[in-house]
Amino acid sequence: MTPREAAQIEAEKTYDQFIRWTKIACTWIAIGLFVVVVGCNNGVETGKGATGSKYNGEVYSPTNIGETK
Repeated sequence: MTPREAAQIEAEKTYDQFIRWTKIACTWIAIGLFVVVVGCNNGVETGKGATGSKYNGEVYSPTNIGETK
C-alpha cells in the first residue's frame, strides 16, 4: 500500500467519524434546547399567585362614556 492510499483510507475514516460525532452532538444540543424551552414555558402563568400577562378587563373598561352631567 502506498502512502497516498493509506492517507486516503485514514482521511475517509476520520471524515466518517467526524460526521458521526457532529450528528450526535447536534442531536444532544437540540434535545437540550428543547428541554430548556419547554421547561421555561411550561406552566407559566398558572396556579396561585400567577402574575404577568393575564387579561384584566377592568383596566380596559371605558368610563365616563355616554354619561350626561
